[in-house]
Amino acid sequence: MSAPELSSHDRILLSARALFAEGGYENTTTSQIARNAGTSESQLIKHFGSKEGLLEAIFEQAWKGLAPAVQPVLASSRTPREKLTDVIDLMFQALESDPEMRVLFLLEGRRIRRHGHVVVLTRGFTRMVTVVDTILREMREAGQLREDLHPEAVRSALIGAFEGLLRDRLLAERADYPAGYGREDMRETFRAVLAGFLTTP
Repeated sequence: MSAPELSSHDRILLSARALFAEGGYENTTTSQIARNAGTSESQLIKHFGSKEGLLEAIFEQAWKGLAPAVQPVLASSRTPREKLTDVIDLMFQALESDPEMRVLFLLEGRRIRRHGHVVVLTRGFTRMVTVVDTILREMREAGQLREDLHPEAVRSALIGAFEGLLRDRLLAERADYPAGYGREDMRETFRAVLAGFLTTP
């Protein structure tokens, strides 16, 4: 039995992911996306409203794919610190296993667009921020997080470290950037950053 044919909605999403990752958001036109998806620009607008709406839908779809793995971690009996490490490991794994999403998340996710304001601060990203903030509050209540540091500042530093490690490794692959470390180096470095925020290493 043959696989069911993808809907025009799904074909547009897949086309946009590939073209945005390959050529960049700004350099990709809606006509290219529609042509590559075997459909029309009017269908793209019908489903997503605009190219910006399409990029947001790509990120939202990625979060929906990650959320089922995150929820059991949050509901587990592990310590808050272990939950945070587990969630970050899931994010590393998700982005490493999906090269297109890794490029979009790191290079396109929150770029300021031509008209001067941030377009893509997606619901998926804000949910992940909420997850990290929730765990950091649990860590504070459990006495694991230093009292002299603001939890939201800690979250910003941790997400910045996470993105920086992945982004520089991506630049090394694409532009001969000096970042010759591997997956385990990233995880160990992130854990070392996290240790600086803890009451006990």
